[in-house]
Amino acid sequence: MAEARFARFRRLRRTPGIRALVREVRLTPDRLVQPLFLRPGRRVREPIPSLPGQEWVSPDELVKDAERLAGLGVGGVLLFGLPEGKDAEGSSAWREDGVVQTGIRALRGAGTPLVVLADVCLCGYTDHGHCGVLKNGRVDNDETLPLLARMAVSLAEAGADVVAPSAMMDGQVAALRQALDEAGGGDTAIMGYAAKYASAFYGPFREAADSAPQEGDRRTYQMDPGQGRQALAEIAADLAEGADIVMVKPALAYLDVIRAARERFDAPLAAYSVSGEYAMTMAAAERGWLDARAAATETLTAIVRAGADLVITYFAREAAGWMR
Repeated sequence: MAEARFARFRRLRRTPGIRALVREVRLTPDRLVQPLFLRPGRRVREPIPSLPGQEWVSPDELVKDAERLAGLGVGGVLLFGLPEGKDAEGSSAWREDGVVQTGIRALRGAGTPLVVLADVCLCGYTDHGHCGVLKNGRVDNDETLPLLARMAVSLAEAGADVVAPSAMMDGQVAALRQALDEAGGGDTAIMGYAAKYASAFYGPFREAADSAPQEGDRRTYQMDPGQGRQALAEIAADLAEGADIVMVKPALAYLDVIRAARERFDAPLAAYSVSGEYAMTMAAAERGWLDARAAATETLTAIVRAGADLVITYFAREAAGWMR
């Protein structure tokens, strides 16, 4: 009687060299995007308490950070701004001398080779903290669209390569595409926050961007966590409206959505590993409960393995250094 045979998977795990040689998913710095937070002024560099290792920086300091990131091979930066003043419409969002517009021009003036992505949302610019215009206590979708479009045009004119509407207004991608094309911004790409969930993992970001709603929440316009198939419909709609890249956000709790999107769509797919994911890892590492480098590397690998082409992560700077 022949001896029973079984698979010897361990042969290809025996040494680090063998494991690297046959590895299916490879992390590279050029598929990572670092979020950065801008505030007005010069020589401003202030730690963000809820995001250890992250800082608020002024436009001149942004150039220094971007040059370091470029030297590490990081693919791009996603910019968010804290304006000097806020109002009901968020009008600081489209000022020519707005903090993000100033930062983008500084990057362009310095010749920094990173891809520059700019967030398009009103939550950090409105005095009520919602992502659009309020009418009778509710966000008015259609009145918000032209304001988002105006912001996108302003960012594109400053030199953004990619504008990224994150307000979750229906029709926002179409509104931006039309406005950009009419303003001569036909080469500016759009990354749609297509499947953006109403998540508990955004808390640290809302401190960083000073964007927490004064009343209520965003569950009427961000996706419910129980919806999976609807995410694919949202992504399809963004692509039909002209999005060049689509996103799933958050990443780690929605790996199934990333996988489903990858299997359904051929467009470039982004995943945002959000502030709460980063803060949890850093908090546990500070207590000695896990190794931040190992945990971050495993998390990023999982996101790419699920199907993401690019990952927006607060670990981009550190991870790029680990990969060298």
